[in-house]
Parts: sequence; C-alpha cells; structure tokens
Amino acid sequence: MKQFYSNGKLLLTGEYFVLDGAKSLAVPTTCGQDLTIEQINEPQIIWQSYTNTGKCWLEAIFDLPKLRLVSADFEATEDGGNDTLAERLMQILQEVRRLNPTFLSAKQGFLIKTKLTFPQNWGLGTSSTLINNLASWAAVNPYKLLKNTFGGSGYDIACAQNNSPILYTIKDINPLVEKVDFNPSFKEQLYFVYLNKKQNSREGIKRFKDLKGNLTSEIEQISSLSTLFLNCTNLNDFEKLLEGHEQLVSKTIQLQTVQKELFSDYFGQTKSLGAWGGDFILATGNADTPKYFKQKGFETVIPYTDLII
Repeated sequence: MKQFYSNGKLLLTGEYFVLDGAKSLAVPTTCGQDLTIEQINEPQIIWQSYTNTGKCWLEAIFDLPKLRLVSADFEATEDGGNDTLAERLMQILQEVRRLNPTFLSAKQGFLIKTKLTFPQNWGLGTSSTLINNLASWAAVNPYKLLKNTFGGSGYDIACAQNNSPILYTIKDINPLVEKVDFNPSFKEQLYFVYLNKKQNSREGIKRFKDLKGNLTSEIEQISSLSTLFLNCTNLNDFEKLLEGHEQLVSKTIQLQTVQKELFSDYFGQTKSLGAWGGDFILATGNADTPKYFKQKGFETVIPYTDLII
C-alpha cells in the first residue's frame, strides 16, 4: 500500500493579483486530503472518494491500460453529476500519464481511495490536494499538472507541500516559494469565518481578467502589503493592512468589500480570502466574535490557531 497526504490552503494576501506575479502570503491548514493506493488483480482502477465524515461521494471504475471510464456513481446532483466528475477525473489521470508515460501503463490494477479531512464545501483545496497527491505518486511536476488541468496560480500546491506559511510568487512553471515565520503575537484574536457557500474560483478569476488593466502599481502594492502582513507586530496596524488590502482589491474588481456588504456593524476588521463572495473570510476580534457571526447565520467560526499549521 502507498499513502500520500497534502495540506489544505488559505491565501491571506494577493487574491487575484497572485496570478500576475504579486508576492502573496499563504498558509497551509491542519486539514487536507489523503490518497491511498492498493494493488489489485483486475486490470482496472477502482476509484473511491470519501468525505471527512466517511461517506463515499464518488466511485468510478476505469479499465487499464487504456484508462477508459467503465462506470461511475456519485452521491449528489451538483457539479454536473457523476459522469462529468468521473470524466474530469479520467482527464486528470490521462494528463498525469502524458507527463509520465509509464504511469498506469501496465495491466496492473489499483484500488485508490481519497479522503478529505475537511468538509467538501469549505474550499480549502479539494482539487489542489488531489493534484499534489497524484503528482507525488506519479513523480510528475505538480505545478505543470495543475496548469494543464484546473489552472490557477499554484499557491495551493505550495501549501499542499509545506508545513509552514509561505510567501509565493509566480515565476515560470516552478514558482518562487519562500518559507516564512508568520506567527503574529495577536493570533489569538484572529478567526476564520465560513460564508456558507463555496465560491467558484474560475468565475472570480475570469472577472478579474475581464476588468483588470495595467496593474503594475497594484501588484507592487500587494507585494508590499504581503511583507507588511508578515512583519506586523500589533493588531491595530494589522487591521489597517487588512482594510487597505480590501480597498485595493475592491477597486480593481469593482465589488464591495465583505465588511461593507455583510458586516458593516462588526466591531473588528474582516478580509475576504480567495475568490470574493464565498468560502472563508479572516476576521479580527475577541471572545465575542463567534457570537456575532453566529447571530448573522454563519455558524462556522474557527480560531486561527485551530486551522493553521
């Protein structure tokens, strides 16, 4: 049996701008995704994907060595149904083989299981952890595999591989990844709040690309903010950095900040993380923070120290 594990991710600075080379601060999470591989006698891949509660949400069978989809079973109707998901998985496996022609080229079969350790709808990296695990198994470049399948900046791949915060900058196919010590003295006053919906990153990226002009100045500002985030030593200054970052992104993508749209009466400062409008936000606060957000209908409020490695 072979086993692989990849960390989930959150992007603290640089959303959207990371795509154009802005230096961005990202953090791996305490939860991620497992991949286990067992050999079987049949010339096929039996693929089973499990949620964090142990429910099998996708089962697919592919024949070998042609890697054709034989059957699929999916536990929900979203995301296009079982055929679409299974076909997407087949395309990913075929791309892995394109990068490594020896991958799954024999008639030796495998039972493959994936298991998330976070709820599927949280947006912490269901796809990126899968890509990194598969790349580790097949010994291919995970950034190239991501580019050729889901796309994106690749910061999530860097988080999958590292057990510390990172500064991430796109630079050709292999980005610049710098491990950093982001351990703010005020971390006990930081919270992550789930906005009750998973945001489609591809839609957010498309909006950014459609609206952006020349972003040289903005990219420099975001890169500078990332460094300031990293070196900030008190909460008041950190809140000003959060607000400044929000205003800069808001102006570029022409959307209201999450604070103005949903939490104008909040006593702390909030910041969107990743594609705006869903997934998690970062909030500064105190012991009253969970109560505030839960009264607003947002039940998932996680202390920073519980979610970040």
